[in-house]
Amino acid sequence: MSNDRVSPTQDFLWRLEAFGYDLFMGLFRLLGVDAASALGGWFGRTFGPLSGAHKVADRNLRLAFPEKDAAWRADMLRRQWDGLGRTFGEFPLMDKLLPSTGRVEVVNAERLAQIARDSEPVVFVSGHLSNWEVMPAAIVDSGVTCQMTYRAANNPYIDERIKKSRFRYGVRLFAPKGGDGARELLDAMKRGESVALMNDQKFNGGVAAPFFGHDSRTAPGPTRLAIRFGTVLQPMSVQRTKGAHFRAVVHDPIVPPSTGDRTADIETGVRMINAFMEDRIRERPEEWFWVHRRWPNEVYAALLAEKD
Repeated sequence: MSNDRVSPTQDFLWRLEAFGYDLFMGLFRLLGVDAASALGGWFGRTFGPLSGAHKVADRNLRLAFPEKDAAWRADMLRRQWDGLGRTFGEFPLMDKLLPSTGRVEVVNAERLAQIARDSEPVVFVSGHLSNWEVMPAAIVDSGVTCQMTYRAANNPYIDERIKKSRFRYGVRLFAPKGGDGARELLDAMKRGESVALMNDQKFNGGVAAPFFGHDSRTAPGPTRLAIRFGTVLQPMSVQRTKGAHFRAVVHDPIVPPSTGDRTADIETGVRMINAFMEDRIRERPEEWFWVHRRWPNEVYAALLAEKD
């Protein structure tokens, strides 16, 4: 890590922030999984509604479920803050949340075993459902060689800590540079390794595809990779069963079309991923990451205009 162009003040602030991060990680690891999860849930329920993200989540619920009333939305907001708080409380203890520890049930585990056995490179896709870190943990715990993409932390000291903590139980993270068509992804698949990407967040410049009845920009990278390497999109989802126990579901593969019209094929693949994500969210709406502005600004502006 080189900070040659960083001012001493910025470097000091980064180090101070990293010190706070270390305290958080150390404290929650001392608590143990169940207590850390419960404490995180309490923080989420108590302080989440006081943040600006609460309004974002409420507006997202209005956009996705316009037929639901205020009481339903209030219940969803409370439950999603509990789940989100638990997720952050569990992050320091992800090495304890593996199928091999008994805290994660894997549904259709034979599909992961097949991918590992055949060294079949696939493109894993998922979203920010429940504790989304359980998905990469379940993949590597099954023996699949897989590169996990993530957004690098702004603080380089914290970023290094995140990567090292995940590496301890086999999850290798890298942050693509130059968009979702990073050279690392291509090289990994050429070696016969799988890659995993989250595909449920707003991606400016992405493909406009329906999501809960509103066109939303979605990253085409996963579909492009699957088409380029003649493989499938392998969707997974994570469900919280009770407390700090989970179910990782390996769904049926999504086969992107290959008609020769690359642009149309990519658009169709993106639509298929959005449809998969929408189905999972409708099944368990309290477990999605509602605090993200998923739709274009004009969609939110239209929602606010309706209330005036």
